[in-house]
Amino acid sequence: MLTIAGYLLVIFGPGAVIGALAGARGWLLPGLAPLLTYCVAGLAGPWYATIGVPFNWPSFLVAVVVFAGIAFVVRRPAEREHHWDWRGQVAVGACVVFAAAVGARTVLRGMGGITAIPQGFDAVYHANGIRYIAETGDGSLTGMGKLNWYPEGLFYPNSYHLVGSLAERLTGAPIPVVLNANTLLLPGLLALSLVVLVRRCHGRAVLAGAVALVCVAAATLLYDSLGGPLLPFLLGLALTPLGTVALREYLRRPARDTGFLLAAAAVGLLTIHSSTLFGGLLFSLPLLLNRQLGRNLLRLLPIAAVSLVAAWLQLSGALGLASGSLPYNGWPTEATTNKAVGILLTFQRDEPHAQLWLSAALLIGLITWRRLGELRWVAESALLLGLFAVAVLSSGNPLVKALSRPWWDDPTRLVAMATIPLCVLAGHGLAEVQRVIRDRFETRWFALATAVLVLAGFFVVSNQLYTSANAAVVQPGYGPHGGIAEDDLPVSHDEEQAMLALGRLAKPGDWAMNDRADGSVWTYALTGVRTVAAHFDRALPTPEYTLLAAHFREYDTNPLVRETVARLNIRWVVLGHGGFPTGPHPPGLLNLGGLPFLRVAYQNANATVYQLLPAR
Repeated sequence: MLTIAGYLLVIFGPGAVIGALAGARGWLLPGLAPLLTYCVAGLAGPWYATIGVPFNWPSFLVAVVVFAGIAFVVRRPAEREHHWDWRGQVAVGACVVFAAAVGARTVLRGMGGITAIPQGFDAVYHANGIRYIAETGDGSLTGMGKLNWYPEGLFYPNSYHLVGSLAERLTGAPIPVVLNANTLLLPGLLALSLVVLVRRCHGRAVLAGAVALVCVAAATLLYDSLGGPLLPFLLGLALTPLGTVALREYLRRPARDTGFLLAAAAVGLLTIHSSTLFGGLLFSLPLLLNRQLGRNLLRLLPIAAVSLVAAWLQLSGALGLASGSLPYNGWPTEATTNKAVGILLTFQRDEPHAQLWLSAALLIGLITWRRLGELRWVAESALLLGLFAVAVLSSGNPLVKALSRPWWDDPTRLVAMATIPLCVLAGHGLAEVQRVIRDRFETRWFALATAVLVLAGFFVVSNQLYTSANAAVVQPGYGPHGGIAEDDLPVSHDEEQAMLALGRLAKPGDWAMNDRADGSVWTYALTGVRTVAAHFDRALPTPEYTLLAAHFREYDTNPLVRETVARLNIRWVVLGHGGFPTGPHPPGLLNLGGLPFLRVAYQNANATVYQLLPAR
């Protein structure tokens, strides 16, 4: 709980100060606060790196002060928000808190505990990156990539990792706990973002509360993506509606304060992950088209110019990566067109049971979409993103793959993006049910009673917002499942114990030889001991890893191996079991037992740590 509380302080505190000084009030202030925090960190880290300043708490707070000063200069007197009475305010607040609690409980049940190691392919990169920034202060956009692609590294947007490093320094929690604490907050952040969207677009309080509950019930929105786990993408997805809110505020009243908030929101989304900004633009496109397009595009030019300058490092890095040598193959087609449409309308992909109560609410929302008022554009957003997701799910057309490259042509990501407006429509369906019941009576207090009745009824008939079913979706990303025993996980308990033992044995500066296809790539995140391979990813292996993976066992007789080992200061070997992909170790790491230059320093059923003995 202390780690979660610390993370909440890190992501809400700085942004709330900046937002308040910029004139944000009401629901808009807590809604924008996390995105403003990620904007500051995402800009500060890379720009500091260019001038040789480490990224840490003192330097981050300096950046917060700078942004706070800008916010104070551009502020204007706050405007009164669209009115919800006090009962509506309290009820919506309760729905957000309840949705956050249910979502966090669902994810935690799937994890099995906050200390669980995420087993997905991408998790180790994020874990190692957070530790790297916390230990070195290197906030550059290629720095954490040096762990696996040394010495230059590879570009990756790092706002998620920069803020994670601050949380790690503040709480002192193990890296898996830091990762998981942020993940537990995602459902609440998404619910809050959508409530702010409804609020600023003059939606009813009942609609806001319904959307908060619906968004944490849909399997295809957050939970499907935790198998990866697609952590920066999911963070950006949870905050995407806020970019649309900032856009609406600026288009409604172009001014320095709304322009500042829009630029900060856009840059914040970009620094979390490049694809997040593109996704936010697609989500917002119908809103933009429903207004005076030509005039609005002119108004957006200065915002785009400021954002381009501020985020130049991220934009140039993304363009360089897209045109570089990193292989890009996309994902295979996995569904027919009819099945793809069914996935969207039933909020499920591979799960055995469709989320039919969500589908029923969506159907009502689609039928009554004209009653959404200022939010009618959401139906167009659902259509646009839905068609895009269906194309990626069902078509291998080169044009589709090219258009979806910012999301790696990944069906999971596109379906999650399309689910956001679908959840708004489903929430609208529930709100319309409440409206029909309410309008049959004239008693004022009956409106609140009908809202409670409808939302509580949905909670009950949906089996507590599909908590058990969604936890089962999350669980394979964190523990044994489907015939895969604990010992066969990519990062088993035995491998974790061996890595922790190595952490106790190794001296500062020691490296360890390892196999990138087993769980030992987590060694740095868990212990701070560098390994020759720090990611399961086999793309662009370093010459050192390629050589040692093929010839390490020739250490006694191969001068090139001995020179490489000495240059990297390799003093240990850590070998595990399982990983991506499973199979035998590479030739250079086979049958190490009994070699004269190695001594077993720790061993259990599935992992071994060897010490490299001094040269004879």
